Amino acid sequence: MSISAQQVKELREVTRAGMMECKAALQEAEGDFEKAVVILRKKGLAAAAQKAARIASEGLVVSYIHPGARIGVLVELNCETDFVAKTPEFQELARDIAMHIAALDPKYNRKEDVPVEVLEQEKEIYRAKAKAAGKPPNVIEKIVEGQLQKFYSECCVYEQPFVKDENMTIGQLISEKIVKTKENINLRRFVRFKVGEGLQKRSDDFAGEVAAQLK
Repeated sequence: MSISAQQVKELREVTRAGMMECKAALQEAEGDFEKAVVILRKKGLAAAAQKAARIASEGLVVSYIHPGARIGVLVELNCETDFVAKTPEFQELARDIAMHIAALDPKYNRKEDVPVEVLEQEKEIYRAKAKAAGKPPNVIEKIVEGQLQKFYSECCVYEQPFVKDENMTIGQLISEKIVKTKENINLRRFVRFKVGEGLQKRSDDFAGEVAAQLK
Protein backbone atom coordinates (compact mmCIF):
# COMPACT_ATOMS: atom_id res chain seq x y z
CA MET A 1 0.00 0.00 0.00
CA SER A 2 1.03 3.63 -0.48
CA ILE A 3 2.63 5.31 2.55
CA SER A 4 2.78 9.11 2.58
CA ALA A 5 5.81 11.15 3.58
CA GLN A 6 3.70 12.74 6.34
CA GLN A 7 2.99 9.33 7.88
CA VAL A 8 6.68 8.50 7.88
CA LYS A 9 7.54 11.87 9.39
CA GLU A 10 5.03 11.44 12.22
CA LEU A 11 6.29 7.95 13.01
CA ARG A 12 9.91 9.18 13.04
CA GLU A 13 9.00 11.95 15.50
CA VAL A 14 7.50 9.43 17.91
CA THR A 15 10.01 6.59 17.59
CA ARG A 16 13.17 8.39 16.36
CA ALA A 17 13.78 5.46 14.04
CA GLY A 18 15.26 5.89 10.55
CA MET A 19 13.14 6.96 7.59
CA MET A 20 13.36 3.62 5.76
CA GLU A 21 12.66 1.70 8.98
CA CYS A 22 9.54 3.79 9.60
CA LYS A 23 8.31 3.33 6.05
CA ALA A 24 8.85 -0.44 6.23
CA ALA A 25 7.05 -0.64 9.58
CA LEU A 26 4.07 1.32 8.23
CA GLN A 27 3.88 -0.94 5.20
CA GLU A 28 4.03 -4.04 7.40
CA ALA A 29 1.30 -2.57 9.61
CA GLU A 30 -0.78 -1.65 6.53
CA GLY A 31 -0.80 2.00 7.54
CA ASP A 32 -1.84 1.41 11.15
CA PHE A 33 0.24 3.92 13.16
CA GLU A 34 0.00 2.17 16.54
CA LYS A 35 0.90 -1.21 15.05
CA ALA A 36 3.88 0.39 13.30
CA VAL A 37 5.12 1.77 16.65
CA VAL A 38 4.89 -1.72 18.19
CA ILE A 39 6.77 -3.25 15.23
CA LEU A 40 9.60 -0.74 15.59
CA ARG A 41 9.81 -1.26 19.35
CA LYS A 42 10.01 -5.03 18.93
CA LYS A 43 12.80 -4.66 16.39
CA GLY A 44 14.53 -2.27 18.75
CA LEU A 45 14.39 -4.77 21.60
CA ALA A 46 15.93 -7.44 19.37
CA ALA A 47 18.72 -5.10 18.32
CA ALA A 48 19.30 -4.10 21.94
CA ALA A 49 19.56 -7.75 22.99
CA GLN A 50 22.41 -8.24 20.52
CA LYS A 51 24.37 -5.43 22.19
CA ALA A 52 23.66 -6.54 25.77
CA ALA A 53 26.73 -8.78 25.95
CA ARG A 54 29.11 -5.94 25.07
CA ILE A 55 31.13 -4.42 27.90
CA ALA A 56 29.79 -1.11 29.23
CA SER A 57 32.52 0.31 31.49
CA GLU A 58 32.03 4.03 30.88
CA GLY A 59 29.12 6.16 32.05
CA LEU A 60 28.32 8.44 34.93
CA VAL A 61 26.81 8.74 38.39
CA VAL A 62 23.91 11.16 38.74
CA SER A 63 21.92 12.39 41.72
CA TYR A 64 18.30 13.39 42.03
CA ILE A 65 16.79 15.26 44.98
CA HIS A 66 13.01 15.27 45.06
CA PRO A 67 11.33 18.63 45.79
CA GLY A 68 11.18 19.08 49.54
CA ALA A 69 14.61 17.47 49.95
CA ARG A 70 13.28 14.41 51.79
CA ILE A 71 14.11 11.82 49.10
CA GLY A 72 17.38 11.50 47.21
CA VAL A 73 18.72 8.99 44.69
CA LEU A 74 22.14 8.09 43.31
CA VAL A 75 22.33 6.12 40.06
CA GLU A 76 25.26 4.65 38.13
CA LEU A 77 24.38 4.28 34.44
CA ASN A 78 26.97 2.66 32.19
CA CYS A 79 27.63 2.81 28.45
CA GLU A 80 30.54 1.80 26.20
CA THR A 81 32.25 5.12 25.50
CA ASP A 82 32.93 8.40 27.25
CA PHE A 83 31.59 10.16 24.14
CA VAL A 84 28.07 8.77 24.65
CA ALA A 85 28.25 9.35 28.42
CA LYS A 86 28.73 13.08 27.79
CA THR A 87 25.74 13.44 25.45
CA PRO A 88 22.65 15.31 26.71
CA GLU A 89 20.46 12.32 25.79
CA PHE A 90 22.42 9.90 27.98
CA GLN A 91 22.51 12.35 30.88
CA GLU A 92 18.75 12.91 30.55
CA LEU A 93 18.20 9.13 30.62
CA ALA A 94 20.22 8.84 33.83
CA ARG A 95 18.27 11.67 35.46
CA ASP A 96 14.94 10.19 34.35
CA ILE A 97 15.86 6.83 35.86
CA ALA A 98 16.95 8.49 39.11
CA MET A 99 13.67 10.41 39.28
CA HIS A 100 11.75 7.21 38.54
CA ILE A 101 13.52 5.42 41.42
CA ALA A 102 12.71 8.30 43.76
CA ALA A 103 9.03 8.02 42.83
CA LEU A 104 8.52 4.23 42.79
CA ASP A 105 11.09 3.00 45.33
CA PRO A 106 12.14 -0.29 43.66
CA LYS A 107 13.93 -2.86 45.81
CA TYR A 108 15.96 -4.57 43.07
CA ASN A 109 17.57 -3.74 39.75
CA ARG A 110 16.53 -6.73 37.60
CA LYS A 111 14.30 -9.70 38.37
CA GLU A 112 17.42 -11.89 38.34
CA ASP A 113 18.63 -9.92 41.36
CA VAL A 114 15.74 -10.98 43.60
CA PRO A 115 17.13 -13.44 46.22
CA VAL A 116 15.89 -17.02 45.88
CA GLU A 117 14.57 -17.02 49.44
CA VAL A 118 12.46 -13.93 48.72
CA LEU A 119 10.99 -15.53 45.60
CA GLU A 120 10.18 -18.76 47.42
CA GLN A 121 8.47 -16.84 50.20
CA GLU A 122 6.38 -14.91 47.68
CA LYS A 123 5.41 -18.13 45.87
CA GLU A 124 4.28 -19.75 49.11
CA ILE A 125 2.11 -16.73 49.92
CA TYR A 126 0.51 -16.81 46.46
CA ARG A 127 -0.08 -20.59 46.65
CA ALA A 128 -1.65 -20.30 50.10
CA LYS A 129 -4.01 -17.56 48.93
CA ALA A 130 -5.00 -19.53 45.84
CA LYS A 131 -5.68 -22.66 47.89
CA ALA A 132 -7.72 -20.68 50.41
CA ALA A 133 -9.79 -19.34 47.51
CA GLY A 134 -10.54 -22.91 46.44
CA LYS A 135 -8.56 -22.86 43.20
CA PRO A 136 -7.78 -26.29 41.65
CA PRO A 137 -4.12 -27.50 41.65
CA ASN A 138 -3.73 -27.12 37.88
CA VAL A 139 -4.68 -23.45 38.13
CA ILE A 140 -2.66 -22.55 41.22
CA GLU A 141 0.76 -22.55 39.50
CA LYS A 142 -0.57 -20.30 36.73
CA ILE A 143 -1.85 -17.92 39.38
CA VAL A 144 1.54 -18.01 41.13
CA GLU A 145 3.35 -17.18 37.86
CA GLY A 146 1.00 -14.29 37.19
CA GLN A 147 1.49 -12.91 40.69
CA LEU A 148 5.27 -13.18 40.32
CA GLN A 149 5.15 -11.04 37.18
CA LYS A 150 3.18 -8.44 39.14
CA PHE A 151 5.76 -8.66 41.94
CA TYR A 152 8.59 -8.04 39.46
CA SER A 153 6.77 -5.05 37.96
CA GLU A 154 6.44 -3.52 41.41
CA CYS A 155 9.89 -4.28 42.85
CA CYS A 156 12.42 -4.40 39.96
CA VAL A 157 13.52 -1.25 38.14
CA TYR A 158 13.82 -2.87 34.71
CA GLU A 159 10.29 -4.32 34.97
CA GLN A 160 8.57 -1.20 36.33
CA PRO A 161 6.42 0.99 34.04
CA PHE A 162 8.35 4.21 33.44
CA VAL A 163 6.89 6.92 35.67
CA LYS A 164 6.84 9.44 32.78
CA ASP A 165 5.32 7.00 30.27
CA GLU A 166 3.52 3.96 31.67
CA ASN A 167 3.24 2.44 28.19
CA MET A 168 6.85 1.32 28.45
CA THR A 169 9.01 -0.23 31.16
CA ILE A 170 12.39 1.12 32.25
CA GLY A 171 13.92 -1.89 30.48
CA GLN A 172 12.21 -0.91 27.24
CA LEU A 173 13.24 2.71 27.68
CA ILE A 174 16.88 1.67 28.06
CA SER A 175 16.58 -0.66 25.06
CA GLU A 176 15.33 2.20 22.90
CA LYS A 177 18.33 4.29 23.93
CA ILE A 178 20.64 1.37 23.11
CA VAL A 179 19.25 1.28 19.58
CA LYS A 180 19.62 5.04 19.20
CA THR A 181 23.18 5.27 20.56
CA LYS A 182 24.31 1.92 19.07
CA GLU A 183 25.98 1.18 22.42
CA ASN A 184 25.14 -1.14 25.27
CA ILE A 185 23.61 0.79 28.18
CA ASN A 186 23.27 -0.75 31.61
CA LEU A 187 21.82 0.47 34.88
CA ARG A 188 24.50 -0.95 37.15
CA ARG A 189 23.34 0.11 40.62
CA PHE A 190 21.38 2.64 42.60
CA VAL A 191 20.60 3.77 46.13
CA ARG A 192 17.56 5.64 47.43
CA PHE A 193 17.60 7.77 50.59
CA LYS A 194 14.56 8.96 52.49
CA VAL A 195 14.68 11.19 55.55
CA GLY A 196 13.99 9.19 58.70
CA GLU A 197 14.69 5.79 57.13
CA GLY A 198 17.81 3.68 57.53
CA LEU A 199 19.89 2.82 54.49
CA GLN A 200 18.39 -0.18 52.72
CA LYS A 201 20.38 -2.57 50.55
CA ARG A 202 20.11 -1.77 46.86
CA SER A 203 21.62 -3.21 43.69
CA ASP A 204 25.25 -4.33 44.02
CA ASP A 205 25.22 -3.12 47.64
CA PHE A 206 25.69 0.45 46.44
CA ALA A 207 24.00 1.64 49.64
CA GLY A 208 26.60 -0.14 51.74
CA GLU A 209 29.42 1.52 49.86
CA VAL A 210 27.83 4.95 50.32
CA ALA A 211 27.17 4.31 54.01
CA ALA A 212 30.80 3.31 54.55
CA GLN A 213 32.00 6.52 52.95
CA LEU A 214 29.66 8.62 55.10
CA LYS A 215 31.06 7.25 58.37
